[in-house]
Amino acid sequence: MTDSSLDAAALRRRTRQFLAAHPPAATDRLDFLRARFDAGLAWVHYPEGLGGLGAPRSLQVVVDAELQAAGAPDNDPRRIGIGLGMAAPTILRYGTEEQKRRYLRPLWTGEEVWCQLFSEPGAGSDLAALGTRAVRDGEDWVVNGQKVWTSSAHVARWAILIARTDPDVPKHRGITYFICDMTDPGVEVRPLRQITGEAEFNEVFLTDVRIPDTRRLGEVGDGWRVAQTTLMNERVSIGGMALPREGGMIGKVAQTWRERPELRTHDLHQRLLKLWVEAEVARLTGERLRQQLVAGQPGPEGSGMKLAFARLNQEISGLEVELRGAEGLLYDDWTMRRPELVDFTGRDTGYRYLRAKGNSIEGGTSEVLLNIVAERVLGLPAEPRTDKDVAWKDLAR
Repeated sequence: MTDSSLDAAALRRRTRQFLAAHPPAATDRLDFLRARFDAGLAWVHYPEGLGGLGAPRSLQVVVDAELQAAGAPDNDPRRIGIGLGMAAPTILRYGTEEQKRRYLRPLWTGEEVWCQLFSEPGAGSDLAALGTRAVRDGEDWVVNGQKVWTSSAHVARWAILIARTDPDVPKHRGITYFICDMTDPGVEVRPLRQITGEAEFNEVFLTDVRIPDTRRLGEVGDGWRVAQTTLMNERVSIGGMALPREGGMIGKVAQTWRERPELRTHDLHQRLLKLWVEAEVARLTGERLRQQLVAGQPGPEGSGMKLAFARLNQEISGLEVELRGAEGLLYDDWTMRRPELVDFTGRDTGYRYLRAKGNSIEGGTSEVLLNIVAERVLGLPAEPRTDKDVAWKDLAR
């Protein structure tokens, strides 16, 4: 429920009053962020006491503009993107009041980093086939299994986790959703070295990890439905990021084109124009999608945005390599690094080309997202699924 008495003018006054009481230049960064959350200026559309004011989501831009103009610190959203874009909306929708009050504030301030324990070696594109087991033992659940492609696991305090709690029912119905403490005994994080040479992803092994039932989100066996909230928000957060014109990778290619006339050819010019237009269309479509989110929950349209994001990044990075020729193949650092976040625009052309290959896999493979768009957006007949009503334990693996 939103507070209709809060309009743009009222929020602007409230923000300015907050800034007067907490001058950014004279306030410790973390203290400022905590105070901002407590004042309801973190997510204005969240309930009071949980970082918001129950105001329309569209008014967040009013608050952000005032804070930016005053030089206020932000919460480094790229570093904590999984928490902000995936964990927070899921906790808000399915968490208990105690869970919301425990997790949302340090999540938003960046004091606690989150990761996502969903994909498995044998359950990536078919996530519902996951085999990590959670068995009830009194007031706890004992979890055993392996997860893979886990961004930020090496720096995360908490994880959103789905595990199989009932193998005797069809695969979508026997899953439960948990919050896992990454510092607990039995949680082992190992780096996965990528084609770029770095290890931004991880594989996570769970051995007799005990999770209290108080850290369950949603009902037992209803984890697939809870996970859909996470996945829908994930695709919007990946594919629908707010960018200025020529933001992202198209800006790097356009900059090179303007600064290096000796590299230009007619063929590359035509391709650059085509991709520039497509990137601008995708940017404006993402803005429209974010405006639609003001009125409710993200839908399958986010899958379309993520598809476009992956394709464009790969085509643009390929064009950039061709434009730069031999120097486009250079890559300054092949050493094993453990970055906290991906930096597409601050690295070499060769890095961008290699890293973009992962865009069509992470956050849902393009093949799966095409099915989602076909079935849920276009209304096309669903693909035959012979395992839909078969108990998970009887599935061939």
